[in-house]
Amino acid sequence: MTPPRPGGRDELLARAVAWFAEHGVGDTSLRTLAAGIGTSHRMLNYHFGSRSGLLGAVVEAVERSEQEALLGLSATTEDPFEAGALFWARVADRAAVFAPLFFELSTHAMRGEPHAEPLRRWFGEGWLPVLARAYRDLGVGDGAAETLALQSLAMARGLLFEVAVTGDRAAADRAMAGWTTMVRRELEEGR
Repeated sequence: MTPPRPGGRDELLARAVAWFAEHGVGDTSLRTLAAGIGTSHRMLNYHFGSRSGLLGAVVEAVERSEQEALLGLSATTEDPFEAGALFWARVADRAAVFAPLFFELSTHAMRGEPHAEPLRRWFGEGWLPVLARAYRDLGVGDGAAETLALQSLAMARGLLFEVAVTGDRAAADRAMAGWTTMVRRELEEGR
């Protein structure tokens, strides 16, 4: 794999993700971010069009990274439900930094704002095929796998919202464990 070109879009995006992970998002301006990552706000505007465009690219990059992490955990963990639990812990650990950004930009996507169109597509198409495939690998038929994938995605997003708003990670962890137990039981009974 070719490393990102210094100062290019991918390299600036990686630096922005790292900066936001360390400092949070809040109301960070492009000028503040540019100073923090060693570039100019004009370069950020050139590559991303606007602050919203940059934030959308950041969320998509984080989502893709999380998806790669899930696939890695699935490949190295024998029990898919254990891999899911490890993945939930990873995502929930990062919720304080990225959940506010995720949900803020979700609102932009819901409103159909043009800069959020790629993010809207990602929300609709980025996770469902991966999760549905995981359920099909467990022997679930196509239609049921897609339904379970959507339910699992909705559960995870809802619980991340709960963690972000209330800070009650323990309650969200219990709810996710309950969901996992319920799905495992249903799949075992269906065999």
